[in-house]
Amino acid sequence: MVRLITFLPLAVAAVLAAVFAWALYFGGDPSVVPSPLIGKPVPAFRLPSLMGGADITDAEFKGRVTVLNVFASWCLPCRAEHPALMALAGDGKARIVGLNFKDKPEDAKAWLKELGNPYARIAVDRAGRVAIEWGVYGVPETFLIDKLGRIRHKLVGPITAERLRVMRRKIGQLAK
Repeated sequence: MVRLITFLPLAVAAVLAAVFAWALYFGGDPSVVPSPLIGKPVPAFRLPSLMGGADITDAEFKGRVTVLNVFASWCLPCRAEHPALMALAGDGKARIVGLNFKDKPEDAKAWLKELGNPYARIAVDRAGRVAIEWGVYGVPETFLIDKLGRIRHKLVGPITAERLRVMRRKIGQLAK
C-alpha cells in the first residue's frame, strides 16, 4: 500500500504528460480558434470609415465573399502579414475589409501609404468595442464571411504563406 501511494503522483504526472504531448502533436492548428460566431451572421455594427465617406456597417458583408482583417499600425505581426493581404487583394476573388483596431487614424493612413492598401473599405474601431462583438482576442485576426454575411472561418495571428493557401482554397469554395 505504501509503495502504491509513493508511485501514484509519478503515475498521475506521466498520464498528464502523455495527454499534453498528444494534444501538442495531434491538436491541430493553434491559430484556428473555435468561435461561437462560426455559421452565424456578422454582428450588427456601424463605424466611421478611415478614408471618409459613408459609415461602414454589417451590410458590407452581404452579396459577396468578404475577408475581414483586424489590424493596427502599431502591430508588428500585422506588418508581417501585410504582403499576404496584398497578394489576396490582387487575386480579386474576395473583397477585403479592414477593421482598424485601437489605432490613431493618422497612423493607420501613414502605415497604409507606406505598405499599400489591400482594403476595399476600412472601419475605425478606436475604442475596440466592435472587435469585442466579433470575439477578437488581439491583432491580427482575420474572418472569412460568405455571400450571405455569415462568418465561416476565423484565423488568429498573422496570415503566413501556408495560411494564405488555405484562405484561397476556402474563398474558392465559398465563391461557388
